Amino acid sequence: MIEGPFFALTLLAALGCGLIAGVFFAFSTSVMRTLGALPWKQGLTAMQKLNVLIINPVFLGVFVGTAVLSVVVAVMTFVIWPDEGAWELLIGCALYLVGCFGVTVAANIPRNEALDKLDPEAPESAEQWKTYVKEWTVWNHVRGGGALAACAALVLALAA
Repeated sequence: MIEGPFFALTLLAALGCGLIAGVFFAFSTSVMRTLGALPWKQGLTAMQKLNVLIINPVFLGVFVGTAVLSVVVAVMTFVIWPDEGAWELLIGCALYLVGCFGVTVAANIPRNEALDKLDPEAPESAEQWKTYVKEWTVWNHVRGGGALAACAALVLALAA
């Protein structure tokens, strides 16, 4: 059974995964649909602004903090190796680190950086915006699913 500080760290990691999954769910189901439905210049400009404003202490604290917690929980799992829930812990940590954090770094951030270079007044940006919305949203689904699956695995470990 997972107890004490190990329990608390795992619970915090699970909650962080759930919060991030919720943020990405909201983006996929509401924000990106809304921005994609706007005239392309408005959608592109709004997303450029969103990409600046999302880099704030609250979001980064939860997003990066959950990655740090996932590393700590994974290391503690190898050191302590609880009788129950060890594999769920490792799977949950890996899902967040690879399926959420890794996908963000490898897929979403590069698209955001490319979007930032687009000129909302240049006609050729219209097609690039449409491509961005489709591709970015697909990868957002992946990372949101990774965070949600990580949350579920960590909760299962706590319930073991």
